[in-house]
Amino acid sequence: MSSRGGAYDSNAYDIDGFRAAYDKVMAKWPHDREALEIRTPFGGTHVNACGPRDAPPLILLPGGGGATSASWFAQAADLARTRRLYAVDLIGRPGRSNPAGGRPLRTVADLTAWLDALLDGLGVETADLGGHSYGAWIAVHHAVHAPDRVRSLFLLDPTQCFAGFRAAYLLRALPMLLRPSARRVRAFLEWETGGAALDPDWLRLQEAAAGFPAARPVTGPRPAPEALRGLNVPVLLLVAASSRTHDTYEVASRAGALLPRVETAVLPEVSHHALPHAAPPELGRRLSGFLGC
Repeated sequence: MSSRGGAYDSNAYDIDGFRAAYDKVMAKWPHDREALEIRTPFGGTHVNACGPRDAPPLILLPGGGGATSASWFAQAADLARTRRLYAVDLIGRPGRSNPAGGRPLRTVADLTAWLDALLDGLGVETADLGGHSYGAWIAVHHAVHAPDRVRSLFLLDPTQCFAGFRAAYLLRALPMLLRPSARRVRAFLEWETGGAALDPDWLRLQEAAAGFPAARPVTGPRPAPEALRGLNVPVLLLVAASSRTHDTYEVASRAGALLPRVETAVLPEVSHHALPHAAPPELGRRLSGFLGC
């Protein structure tokens, strides 16, 4: 059943189980965390916020698939020391955002309009903006669209921004995408992460998101090279050394050739889907140094 109607059929999907798994991961967030619901023309967006209210805002966008704002739990406390953190559940995707009553998101222009409306609803003029994977793709497009609203940009193993997917990755993902199940999600994540130790509550949330009644995600081309060359904001690009999603060094090389103010680092011994929660300490150090935390 589509989530466009705003109601979930419990016989078709265990939404209560998903919410319980979501809340269990959110319990790992700082205790001052509060849940916000921001209305946009595309429906209601759920945002998890923490950190000093008068601190500079930092917007965090999760990856695709079963990723939600909850995935930032391992980084939230450190980032929230000097930032007002706003972690977003992508509208129309797994999470607690609700597209009921809103226009469907169909194009990149819709995504950037949604993010503009979200910033307006939060009362944020300019912000640091960060994203992982698909969320990084959205972040780049928004920075190109509205560079005056982005103070700095960090990209965590971004997909479809500087290089395409590996064929082997897409082939491995295909059964999970065609007929999602908890078993297939777990098997895919274990393959991509090389059997790394993943947080069991986070993994259960990914399994619970299988079959979530979500809209088809907006996809599209990579940001135009000329637009990237004209993006005059500080960018931190962190790529996963063991990523099976794309060629890590191709991503770093192309980004370095296109972005005028980019700082790049390869995170050792971590894969694409282990980010951002099961990351090496270097991730936190790099983010804190870049943001001045």
